Amino acid sequence: MQWKDQLAPSLDDFARLAREAFDALPDPFRSLAGDVVIRVDDFADDEVLAGFGMEDPFELTGLYHGVDIGLRDSMGPAAEPSRIFLYRRPILDEWCERGDVGLSEIIAHVLIHEIGHHFGLDDDQIHHIEDGAE
Repeated sequence: MQWKDQLAPSLDDFARLAREAFDALPDPFRSLAGDVVIRVDDFADDEVLAGFGMEDPFELTGLYHGVDIGLRDSMGPAAEPSRIFLYRRPILDEWCERGDVGLSEIIAHVLIHEIGHHFGLDDDQIHHIEDGAE
């Protein structure tokens, strides 16, 4: 197979794959996450990386930004919309390095991980759930 006619998936391609992954979630899960805005960028910006103490932009594949649903005050002012950022280049890099899963699967994994943060789970809790699902 020659790869001369193949292009790397664009930001729009990633957004489509993320939307397909979101739409494939079970209804209760999807409805709880329904107000989250999904955004695809090539990389996290320098400010975000610095906030995590990262220098290499390939280290961060996704980010949840917002107030998780467990901490929202139903009587207070409306919170800024929650956002999930998927970072195209680090996800592509992971996909190429792994070589054992499809791109759609990695995008879905990162998306679901970030939705976990929207539900108020920390990384350890999310990893524990992921380990139990394997």
